Amino acid sequence: MKLTRDGIKSGDWERKGYSLPKFDREKVEAATRAAPFWIHFGAGNIFRAFQANVVQNLLNDGVLDRGLVVAEGYDYEIIEKMYRPHDNIGALVTLKASGSVDKTVVASIMEALAADSQNETDWARLLQIFRSPSLQMVTFTITEKGYLLRNAAGIMMPGVEDDFAAGPVLPKSYIGKVVTLLHERYINGELPLAMVSMDNCSHNGDKLYAAVNEFAGEWERRGVCKPGFLAYVNNASKVSFPWTMIDKITPRPDAKIEKILADDGVEQLEPVITSKKTYVAPFVNAEECQYLVIEDAFPNGRPELEKAGLYFTDRATVDKVEKMKVCTCLNPLHTFLAVSGCLLGYTLIADEMKDADLLRLVKRLGYEEGLPVVVDPGIIKPRNFIDEVVNIRIPNPFMPDTPQRIACDTSQKLSIRFGETIKGYLGRSDLNVADLKVVPLVFALWLRYLMAVGDDGKAFELSPDPLLDECRKYVSGVTLDGSGSAGDIDALLHRAEIFGVDLFEAGLADSVKAYFGKLTAGTGAVRKVLQEV
Repeated sequence: MKLTRDGIKSGDWERKGYSLPKFDREKVEAATRAAPFWIHFGAGNIFRAFQANVVQNLLNDGVLDRGLVVAEGYDYEIIEKMYRPHDNIGALVTLKASGSVDKTVVASIMEALAADSQNETDWARLLQIFRSPSLQMVTFTITEKGYLLRNAAGIMMPGVEDDFAAGPVLPKSYIGKVVTLLHERYINGELPLAMVSMDNCSHNGDKLYAAVNEFAGEWERRGVCKPGFLAYVNNASKVSFPWTMIDKITPRPDAKIEKILADDGVEQLEPVITSKKTYVAPFVNAEECQYLVIEDAFPNGRPELEKAGLYFTDRATVDKVEKMKVCTCLNPLHTFLAVSGCLLGYTLIADEMKDADLLRLVKRLGYEEGLPVVVDPGIIKPRNFIDEVVNIRIPNPFMPDTPQRIACDTSQKLSIRFGETIKGYLGRSDLNVADLKVVPLVFALWLRYLMAVGDDGKAFELSPDPLLDECRKYVSGVTLDGSGSAGDIDALLHRAEIFGVDLFEAGLADSVKAYFGKLTAGTGAVRKVLQEV
């Protein structure tokens, strides 16, 4: 059983329980090459598990007659070593909370290209695609960092300054390639197009727009592009940059899933680790739950993706859904489980949901403290969303997600994940910020986490965080045996850029300090405080 064009024609696949594509792939491939409608940048796991499967379902149902084109602009080896040897076909294993799995052969990707201006064949094809009047949407999952033109120190990212100077010719940087292709569309009739970021970051369309707009502005200022390109980029009837909210967990391909496929008889499953340290396999594993909410702004029309469960709405509603997820109903619960899980020695988020103390606190954080300040977006009910998070998504035993991974960059997450809830309480006359008990506990747990000593008294490795060394100084003198200092946490609790508010001004600093004092009372203190709260 091989994941190739000819290999999937074997009857063994269906006998082993795999869902197969039900469309004429040769016919769809020819139609896609002649009139492409959707190209996606970012050939990683989320694309293969979500967008590619959405298109496959619509092809199976006859809603679509053309498939996807994918382009990879960072790690070309993904295309060369994984997509092409398998004829752009992969396996999707959906990990269900019941313990069962659904297995699907996904064959909706008709072309896979390296977005490399030095690759003459692929680059020429990309230019041709962008000249096509049929192209309706360009989508992205390139991570939030992919939209940056400068690093945190304000220094230009590699290739950007060269691309600014050279104009839309053989670009080196990721965004430079994208804008060069968009310029090609401009000089071939100012054709309309939607540029749709589907990355998991706030107001993602604005981040994409800012990068594209800066390029267009620099090129016009330096006189290296066709005049009027900047106006084209800023004409919403020509080029749009919709906001989206995406939500689906797709962990790195797991060895347990590889074994399931191998036992079925699937061949050539070996993963590839590229020279850029990307880990890719012929299969992806993902949770069953998924959401993609999109601002309905498509100057050249769009496919009927709502027939596959995607939501199309206005920008304000996308914003409400994002805040529901990020500020109250999912991400804060993950952060609580991350820091407490590291302190208690857990290595799987799902296992934490079997812990009676943590489960009760997760529910209290979400239902009792978070839901009162959620603005109902209308298209997804907040209580239904959090029901799914607490009862299906986080406890899913198949999801190999760890508290250590989620604890990464916690200093960058606290403001949006908890500060917005605090502001909501402060802004409402019918709510009292003093009623918040779990939110200040999370802050205190994070301070305790910064000590890098578990509840058992043993040291553990802290997850990466850009402010880790700086924030650890505030608790550097604290010990669990009581012989150290009380630390300098007052100065930290004043930092609104970390917590979203000055915790003294918000009236929560004393609660955080009281919790922290109890959490540092010796080994076993973390468990004791969790039980008390």
